[in-house]
Order: sequence, then C-alpha cells, then structure tokens
Amino acid sequence: MAAAAPGGAAGLCRLLLPLLAAVTAAGGARGATGGMLYPRESPSRELKELGGVWSFRADFSPGRAAGFEQRWYRRPLRETGPVIDMPVPASFNDITQDPNLENYIGWVWYEKEVLLPQRWLQDDLRVVLRFGSAHYYSVVWVNGVQVVEHEGGHLPFEADISSIVQGSPQIPCRITVALNNTLTPHTLPPGSIEYMNDRTRYPKNYFVQNIRFDFFNYAGIHRPVVLYTTPSVYIDDITVTTTSSESVAKVQYQVSVVGSTLYSLSLSLRDQEGRVVATGDGPAGELKVPNPNLWWPYLMHENPGYRYFLEVKMQVQANEALLEDIYTLPVGIRTVHVTSTQFLINGKPFYFHGVNKHEDADIRGKGLDWALIVKDFNLLRWLGANSFRTSHYPYAEEIMDLCDAYGIVVIDECPGVGIKMPESFGNKSLQHHLVVMEELIRRDKNRPSVVMWSVANEPASELSPAAYYFKTLIAHTKALDPTRPVTFVSDTNYAVDRGAPYVDVICVNSYFSWYHDPGHLEVIPLQLTAQFENWYKTYQKPIIQSEYGADSVPGLHSDPPLMFSEEYQKAMLREYHSVFDKKRKEYVIGELIWNFADFMTNQGTTRVLGNKKGIFTRQRQPKSAAFVLRERYWKIANESSCLPPIMKSHILFL
Repeated sequence: MAAAAPGGAAGLCRLLLPLLAAVTAAGGARGATGGMLYPRESPSRELKELGGVWSFRADFSPGRAAGFEQRWYRRPLRETGPVIDMPVPASFNDITQDPNLENYIGWVWYEKEVLLPQRWLQDDLRVVLRFGSAHYYSVVWVNGVQVVEHEGGHLPFEADISSIVQGSPQIPCRITVALNNTLTPHTLPPGSIEYMNDRTRYPKNYFVQNIRFDFFNYAGIHRPVVLYTTPSVYIDDITVTTTSSESVAKVQYQVSVVGSTLYSLSLSLRDQEGRVVATGDGPAGELKVPNPNLWWPYLMHENPGYRYFLEVKMQVQANEALLEDIYTLPVGIRTVHVTSTQFLINGKPFYFHGVNKHEDADIRGKGLDWALIVKDFNLLRWLGANSFRTSHYPYAEEIMDLCDAYGIVVIDECPGVGIKMPESFGNKSLQHHLVVMEELIRRDKNRPSVVMWSVANEPASELSPAAYYFKTLIAHTKALDPTRPVTFVSDTNYAVDRGAPYVDVICVNSYFSWYHDPGHLEVIPLQLTAQFENWYKTYQKPIIQSEYGADSVPGLHSDPPLMFSEEYQKAMLREYHSVFDKKRKEYVIGELIWNFADFMTNQGTTRVLGNKKGIFTRQRQPKSAAFVLRERYWKIANESSCLPPIMKSHILFL
C-alpha cells in the first residue's frame, strides 16, 4: 500500500508515531482496567445506537498533522474544511471512487452530532460512549473534550462522558474521532513504513506501508458505536466459570460493583423457558443447577448452544434514594479439557471440522453487516461446520453471540499476525501484546463457544527471542484465564519452533502442492504424514491442521486438474482428507480449511482481486470445493455417537 506523503520524514511524525504526547496528553500502552460488559438494555439501562452516516475527513496535509495542529475537535468538523458522508460501521477504503482514500495511510477524522434524551442528564445517571472497534489507533473527544484514546483494532473501548454532557449540556452532543491506521513494528499486527528515495523512480516523499499478512489493511470505525446509561452505582463486571456432572452443574460467579461499597446483590439463573433454576447473593459464590442442560457444539447434540440467563440485580441507597442496576448475562454450562491425543468438551471427544474466516465483504470492508453475518452462519450450518478460528483478529461481539447461540465452537485469536521482524519480539511489543490479551479475555471470558485462545498466527517463532516472548505471553494468558487451553498457529519447522513447548494444542499451517511443490498433488500424502508424525513425536500434544487450501478462480476448469482451477482445489482437499482420516484416529483433533470465502488483499502478482482460497466466493456463492467439504463434514458428524437417530437419518439423507 503506497501513498505520496507531503512534508518529509519529520513531517510524518504523527503518521508514524501515533502515541506521541503531542497527539494526546495520555500515552503508551496500559493494562485493561475495569469491566467491559456488552451493552444490553434492561430496566435500569438504556441504549442509543449511533450507526448511520457520519461526517468524515482524511487529513492529506503535510505529515497528516493538520487536524491536531488546528484542533479540528474544537468545532464542528464541517467548519474545518470539506467533509464527506461516511457510513458507520464500515471501512472507509472502498466507499468512494478516490484511489487516494482507498490506499490512505495516516489520520482520518469522523464526527457525529447526537441529541440526548433529557432524562439522561440527571446527576444519578451515568452516560457511556462505547466503540465496538476502530482500526487502528483512536482518540475521541466529546464537545471538544478528550475522553478516551485506544491502541489497537478489533476490540472495544469506552468512556464515561457523564460530566461532559451533564455539566454543561449542549444540544447536540458532538462526538469527534481521530483514527490512524499506521502499523509499526510494535503494533498488532506489526508493519513498517518504507521510504522510496530514488527520485528517478518515485515522487518526492513517497512511502509504502509494508505488512507481513495476507489480507487488506482495512481501516475505519468497523463496529457499532453506542451510547448507554447505567445508574451512578453500577454493575461493572461479571465473571462466570462452570463445572458439571451428569446430575448437577456448578456456576461460579464474581461480580464487581463500582460507585459504592454498601450495595446488595441478588442473582437468579433462569433456563430458556424463563424458570428460575438457582439463586444466590453477594459478589461471589456458586450456583448449583440440578439436571443441567449443557452447552453442546453444533451437530454434537440435538439441542446445541443451550444457554441459561444470569440476572444480576444490584441495589444501593444513594442520596436518600434507592438505586437499582440490572444486567442479564447469557451463560453456557460446559467444560473443556485437553489430553495428549484428544480435545474434550463436556468429557466427550470433539473434532474440529470447520473453517477459517475473515470479516471481509464488498464495499463495507471489515464493517459489521447483519445480513452478511446471518448469511455466513446459514452457510456454516449448511456446510456442517462445527467450528472456526477468528483468523487473524477478534471478531465482532455480535458474531460471537451467534456462535454461543448456535453452538459454533471458536478458537479466539488476537491480532498477532505477521510478527516476523526481530524488533517485534522486544519488550515494547510484548507489553502491548499482553494488554491485547487482557482486553480480549475481558471481552470473551464468559462465552461458552470460546474453547481456546490463540495468541498469534505464523510468527517467526524460530527466532531466539521467540522463546521468552511466547513463554511470557502464554503464561500471562493462562493466569488471566486458567479454564481454557492456549495455542498459537505455527508454520515454522517443528525442530526449530521456540514457542511450541508452551502451547496446549499444536496448530500447524501447511500448503503442500501450493506454496511448496506447486502443482504436485502426489507429494501431499508423504509430506503431510511426515508433518504430523514429526510434531507429535516431538511434543506429544494433539494437533489441529489450522490451515490448508488452494486458490481457485470461480468457473475456471481443468482436467487433469491444474492450479487455480476448481478441480485442483477439490483434488488438493481430497489428498489432505485421506491423511486426516488416518491421523484423526490417533492424535489429530481438527481440520480448518483456508478459507471460508474469498477475501481482499493488497495488490500483488499472486493475487487477482484478493485471495481466492475460499470455498465460497466473496459474494458467498459456493465453489465446487464447498460440496466436497459439505459431504465430508456431515459424514464426520454422522459418525458421532452423541446424535439421536432422527438427526443421523437427516444427515444420511443429505
């Protein structure tokens, strides 16, 4: 991705170093503090969605610094210069016909003016501004007052804006966001800026944003922006863990309350019919559920994705009035355990037969789109997929909600993709990575669909600093959440991988007869078998084939199969599957195709309008390979002894 950047290297300081104190008074990476409960309406909470059209302006000034130098946040953005309409949520790259915006690197500005209900301006009410995700570095002002900054895309951040909107109410409330998509060696994912100084070949101040990952660096406000209210004393966080036997389940809970220490808490756990099955009180305790309905994965039980609902009610006397806050958390009762050869959910072996995905679609880029989300889940269930990995970043909470509800198992991956440079293994990068894992676990710790954390994808784990890096990172992740196994996805040779000793499950990517020995399908059985046997002999841990696949151009056919044809993609899958079928009887516990659907990448000689390894097109139409996988996945599901006869007959009919 390249752009002409007026002003030279010194002028680009804010482009390259978004954490400068000159940009904002507070700077640097900070640990995740406080709760981050998903905004839900309740008798004590209201919600106002801010999606739609926002004002937008890219800063094309020398050094991309005009917005800060001229303090665009102090007045309406339209008064600072020309603005355009920009949808939220969406990536900004593909919305216009301007190639300079499509490939833009630097600061862009968003603004939205909002009318607040009069009742929100009461002193005993707390007003919070929340962003589901913005890529990559964000600074937010309300009525010209900075309220929050956040480093990193793909995870939520929020700010209490009560004192601003209640202290000096303005109509409307003006929300301004400065957003920077520059990637450095210490961001997640990492990147670097390369200046092209040969004046005979490049314009003055020409630079390229280098990345070491194979998807487009979409930017923008990608997920919902909301305002929500709570009482001034409120439920800040809830943590739930579960254990179970055949006759009784135990739901351990911890609740934190902010604003007072004189509160009372009562809890009610309801089943899907609304019946109360357990009650409790106090900030920590255990609820016992007799004859529980467990949370089971899709196709592993006739009633997958069963959830209870934990209603937490807080009451406190404040200012001679009774304040009450109510929050309801969905809860799935299930256990996860890993042995040297198996992955167990509720004590039964689970085999991952699923996909890798991307948040990616025409026009909207990585912006959340409900029609697309529901379509994707319909395709997953049609395919017979029981799982996916959030390659290569955390997905929207709305997607995760449906995984919980449908029983789709998730390997939850942080944005640690493209960690290839030695400087990306230093302390600065590690500290940020630790914070990202804190934010991810804080967000998704209560989700039954999340069965494993992935801390990275295809890092240069053969480098010597990788040993300390991954030992520290994985230990930190386990300390934050002792209930789930931890992995990272490797494409490094088993003999030199310095991070693998610390994972619970080996996840390995390989593209035999594609990136290696291209066109030679006959090498797959030998090379794939050797891959599995070498990894297992070395580590004695279960293995997931976390990526494999081939590009296919829809409608391109060849017999005998040649690369990029639909026939070659099918033939490659079948060669891999023949080995999977042998090794899953031993220690291979999963297979995740790369990829669910075609997706956009940077332009390159090996990419024709993106990566074509999808079994569906970018528009979600099936290629021939989709039918190969569908037949396979339903057959694997049919072999499960957990399904009742009526579901098995349905699968056989398919």
